[in-house]
Parts: sequence; structure tokens; C-alpha cells
Amino acid sequence: MPAPDWPVFGRDVPDAAWRPSPDDLRRSRLAEFVRTSGMPDLIALQARAAADPAWFWGAAADDLAIPWQRRPAAVQDASRGPEWTRWWTGGAFNHAAAAIDPRARREPDGEALTWEGEDGEVRRWTARELRDEVDRAAAMLVGEGIGPGARVGILMPMLPETVVAVFALGLLRAIFTPIFSGYGPPAIASRLTDFEATLLITADGFLRRGNVVALKAAADEAVAAAPTVRRVLVVRRLGDRAPESQWDEARDRWWHEAIAAAAGEPAPERVETDPETPYMVIYTSGTSGRPKGAVHVHGGFPIKAAQDLAHSFDLRAGEAMFWFTDLGWMMGPWAISGALILGARLVIYEGTPDHPGPDRLWQIVARHRVTHLGLSPTVIRALIPHGTEPVRSHDRSSLRVLGSTGEPWNPDPWWWFFREVGEGRCPIVNYSGGTEVSGGIVAGNLITPVRPTSFAGPNVGVAADVVDAEGNPVRGAVGELVIRQPLPGMTRGFWGDRDRYLETYWSRFPGVWVHGDWALIDADGYWYIQGRSDDTLKVAGKRVGPAEVESAAVGHPAVVEAAAVGLPHAVKGESIAVFCVLAPGIADTVALRAEIAAAVTRELGKALKPDLVVVVRALPKTRSGKVMRRVVRAAFLGLDPGDLSALDDPSTVVAIASLGSGST
Repeated sequence: MPAPDWPVFGRDVPDAAWRPSPDDLRRSRLAEFVRTSGMPDLIALQARAAADPAWFWGAAADDLAIPWQRRPAAVQDASRGPEWTRWWTGGAFNHAAAAIDPRARREPDGEALTWEGEDGEVRRWTARELRDEVDRAAAMLVGEGIGPGARVGILMPMLPETVVAVFALGLLRAIFTPIFSGYGPPAIASRLTDFEATLLITADGFLRRGNVVALKAAADEAVAAAPTVRRVLVVRRLGDRAPESQWDEARDRWWHEAIAAAAGEPAPERVETDPETPYMVIYTSGTSGRPKGAVHVHGGFPIKAAQDLAHSFDLRAGEAMFWFTDLGWMMGPWAISGALILGARLVIYEGTPDHPGPDRLWQIVARHRVTHLGLSPTVIRALIPHGTEPVRSHDRSSLRVLGSTGEPWNPDPWWWFFREVGEGRCPIVNYSGGTEVSGGIVAGNLITPVRPTSFAGPNVGVAADVVDAEGNPVRGAVGELVIRQPLPGMTRGFWGDRDRYLETYWSRFPGVWVHGDWALIDADGYWYIQGRSDDTLKVAGKRVGPAEVESAAVGHPAVVEAAAVGLPHAVKGESIAVFCVLAPGIADTVALRAEIAAAVTRELGKALKPDLVVVVRALPKTRSGKVMRRVVRAAFLGLDPGDLSALDDPSTVVAIASLGSGST
């Protein structure tokens, strides 16, 4: 059989780890889309998408068979400028109705949702059961005063009720904010307060490494500092195993009791929804100030999630996707909306990847016949030391596609994931983008050879580029990752902060989105993400702004100033180091450093605990008083700190360098 013609590069790649078969090139969803679009190959499709986004997204929506409530009259309205582009003009689309109703009509008894708890409990819901649960929850929420535009926080692990809550609020055209279940009470409260949530949905607790997490207690403390929250609905996950917590009879109500009380109430009507109606505000970390609330709409994030899963991951109706994540990170809402809109079965898991043993994830794959498995490099690096036996002892024949996101790969873990988990037959679709764009900017796919640790190029339909400091395209060297055309999935601004949105993404180059990542395109056209170009920290794929960490550190009475930076970590990719200036007369001790780390942990949660606290005389600052975090990091690691001409006191750099890993 002759070698297939690679649609992107026009030739084979000698060091490819995986190559599409002739069947892949004929049968993949992306290959089918290229053919039906009338384009000769993927490279031509990408070129036309970059020149004419309205054409591309109209064709993509048709390819996905998006279940419009009313078909749009026009795809794109850029009359307000690229920063404020509106999509699907004249149409109607409700993301929740799209995810649950067509499936319930088409295959009511087909399994739509599979949940596994860390204790081994399993719950399975058919498409009809999921729709009915969503309808009951929506009727209950109406009785709680929730309607269009109401603001609700969801502080939940990945439970079936988490999915139900997301869709019930969507049917009612309310807006929710997902909150990471591992956050400490201050971080929860800051998000609820900024969002002005009136209702919080949480659980009595959940399991992590066999231990009970007192989620209701954390919620109580957070709500005490979030005065807009008037009602708390509590899902009963642990029952008698849940730790004691306060119960405010005027405020708190059990989820199941509230639903039972609403029995007999009519299911909500499927009201036509303007696709530009906000449905979610998800907070993502900024380099300064409070976290940014990215506003997402019914016709944005969910459609982008479905399109990415279809065209990059080749996810099809009836297949089973399990992405190991939490609702508070964008991959949670992404998986929920994208998988269910496409008619796939969504598999969700409550616990950790190595409890009660290092084979837990592979048990889940075998037990639930997972076809698409998404893990971060951090998870793989943590499991490698346990060896290959835990993986090989479980059937992985159901797997067809592996996914990864969250941070850059290094080669050895990538090959272990490919060879051991995927048995050398499953492509790894590397995927990177952001909360603010609803998913991928760069990705692999199933019709392009896979080069280890790389991306095949821009996500299908994304006009991505890599540019130098002047905004000119650059190849073979590291530059800024940008997007030259708007996407439906782009945030519609930051909650209550229009100017900050424009400053963050649109201020560098006119009409161009600057994402905040370093990237590189090699001679063969493969792309690589090289880390953040701003100061955002990324710990095991979890993004946190340095300002949040620094604020928590300065909350300790001994600390007058702090700078948080990321240091390389063998498992997490990056760990947090906090450089502190102490108040006059305070002595630097091991105990004090532990107290400072504990103060940060109380604010942000254990997942974001600093691995290192360093006490310094002073921090490197510009003459205008700005702390130079990149200089702190470079000096400590023994790297070139770059131009220091703007520093007020260069001796601060020498002092940090003398303390750092580069000095030994």
C-alpha cells in the first residue's frame, strides 16, 4: 500500500512516534470535515479559516450538527471590533438543552454519565435519567428564586449532581461560577464576593486519599465572608461519614430534600436563548490583583469544547471520555459540555489517581471501557515511580485516544504515557490553550503524525501565530503565542472589569490576542509551548496568580513584602517559591518559614502550598517600585536575569543568587 499523503506537512516525519493509518485518514471526523468543506487538505482549511472565520465556524457548526433552537441568520458580527465580536446573530442556542435533550430523544436508555467515587461506589445514568434529573433540579432551583441572570457558585468535586447543577442552571439561563474543591475558604470567598453570588451549591464532603474532606465546613467559613450568599444547597455525598459542620436552618438546605419538596413542579420550558447569553464566569489567575472572571456564553465555550473534541480528539457519539480534572479548572466544564453535546458518554471520578493503589486510573479505564483518556504530565510523572506492572495488569484495549494538557511535557514521561498506557497504538493529542478562550489554541489531531511532546499546529480553525516583540511572525525561535482572529470561545470580557480585559489580551498589538505563553515553531511546522511569558504560576496544571500567593504571605504579621515565583519541579512541572522580606526585628527561622507557608496554604488550599519560603533583605524592583519576579526566579536558579538597567538596587539580585540553586 502506498504511503499516505500527510495533509499538513506534505511528507512523513522521520521521528514521528505515531502515524495515522489509511483508515484514520479516511474515517476521522477531521478528515471528513476537510472533505465536506471543499478544501483539498488541512493546511488549506486552516488558511481559509484564518482569512474568513465566519465561513469556518459556520461550516464547523454544520459539521457538528449543533442543535440550534433557532438557526443563526449570520455567523459573526465584528462591527464592535475583534475584542467584542458577537457570534450566531439571530440564532438561539441553550448549551444545557443541546447537551441533554437530543440524546434523551434519540437513545433514552443509552448510558450518558458514569461516576466513580474514591470508595468504589459507581453510579450510572442513562440519557433519559440525566435529562429527568436536570429537569427536577431546575424546577427546584426556580423555587429557590433562581432565574435568568441569577448568580450561583458551585463548590463541588466531580459528582453526578455537579453535572446536573451545571445543566439545570443553564436551562434557567442563570450564571454559575465553578470553584476548585481544594481551595481554602478565603479563596472561595473572594470569588463568591466578586461574582456577587446569591446561592452556593456544595457537598457535605468528599473523599481524597481515603480521608474525608470537610467541604461544607470550608463553605461555611467562605460564606461568612461573602455577604451576598443567602442560600446554601448541600449535596449529601458522605452522609454519616461527613464531619460535623454548622447548619444554618435559615440558609442551608439539603439538595435531595429540596428536590423532593419540588416534586410535581413542571419541568422548565426550553426557552429560546440568545447565544450571547452568559452562562458561566470562571476565574483564572492574573499576575496582579484579584483573579479574573472570564465571562462565557451559551454559544461560545460549549461549542468550542465540542469542536475541539470532535476535530482534535475525534470523539464520537457512543464513545467514553474520562478527563481527570475538577470542575474548578476549565477542563471540567469543557468535558461536561463538549462530551455530552457530541453524544459521548462522560466518565467522572471523585478521587486521586493513586488511591488506594497506583493502578486506580487503569482500573477506571478497564471497568468503564474508556476510549478517550485525558491526563496531565504531572499525573504521569507521579505514577512512573510505581513501575509498569500497575498499568499492564489492567485491560486498556478500549483506549483509542490519549489526551494531555496543563503544562509542557518532557520526553521520558511522554514516551511512558505513549508506550505503557497507550501500548504504542494510541496517539497522544497534546492540547494547550486557556480558560479565557474555552480550550485549545494549539493541538494535535488524528490525521497528522505525532512528534513527541509537540503540537501538530494551531487548533483547527484557530488563527494562531508566534511573534517577536514587535508582533512580527517568528519561526525557529521562541516568541509570544497570539491569535490573529476572534473565536466564538473567547471570553466576552472580565466580570465587572472591561478595561482589565482589554489591557490583558488586546493592548500589545492592535486587533491581536496575546495569550501569555511562550511558543516555538520548528522547521517541520510542529509547535511547542515553552511556559508562561507572564508571571502566572502553573502548579500541576493549576494556574494561580502570584499576587494571590503574595497577598496570603503578607497576611502573616512577620512579612512586609513578598514575591512568588515558579521553580522547576520533577513531578508538578512547577512549584511555588515565596521570597519574603521580614518586618524589622523579626528573625529568620525554620519555624517562621513553615508558618508563612501555612498561611498561604490556609488561603489557597493544599494544592497550592509553597514548596519553598526564602527570606531576603530586599526584592529586586524597578525605580517605579515594581517587583521584578522574572529577575528573582532567574537569579535564584542561576540563569541569566536579562536586562537589569531598570533596577533600583542591583545588589538584591546578587544576594538572591547567593542563596539559590545556581550558587551550589
